[in-house]
Formats: sequence, C-alpha cells, structure tokens
Amino acid sequence: MAIAITDANFEEVVLKSDKPVLIDLWAEWCGPCRMLGPIVEDMAKEYEGRAVIGKLDVDNNPMVTSKYGIRNIPTVLFIKNGEIVDKQVGAVPKNILVNKLEALL
Repeated sequence: MAIAITDANFEEVVLKSDKPVLIDLWAEWCGPCRMLGPIVEDMAKEYEGRAVIGKLDVDNNPMVTSKYGIRNIPTVLFIKNGEIVDKQVGAVPKNILVNKLEALL
C-alpha cells in the first residue's frame, strides 16, 4: 500500500530516503487523480523494498504543495537523494510511471 505522505513526515519519508521516491500529489475531488490512484497502489506493491511509493493529499498538506509549486494535479514527483529528478503531470498509463521509476533504480 502506498505510504500516506504529509507535511509532517515529508522530510523523514521522502528527503531522507535512501531509495528512489515516487509521490502522487492528488485530491479527493480530482477525477484524473482517482484514475491514477489504483496504478500508484499497484506500483507500491510491486516496488516494495526497492522504492518508496506514496500519496500526498494537496488539500491537507499546503507546505509541500507550495514548496514545490504544484499547480496541477495529479502530479507525480520522482525524488532521489532528496532532489526532484523527474515529474509527470496529468493521468498517464502505468508504463510511463514505471519507466521513469526504473530509470532511478
């Protein structure tokens, strides 16, 4: 299951991770976000132990959302060694997210 990432645990879970991190920035009211949700959950199972896969609700976590200038959702951030190394905006097929994550492993 994808980890619930929040303003409170962002530094510990994401920035200090020794594994690549994929974060799905989403909101309850966002239709395309709901399409992406099951893909992110699948990837969380598939990459368990190899990558950190999490979801961040933009409505409840304004600090991270504003820090990274998130204006459109869904946005998927790919973070390695505390730095954003890739980004995907909008709902996309699973293979696109898998390819971007595989490049970081």
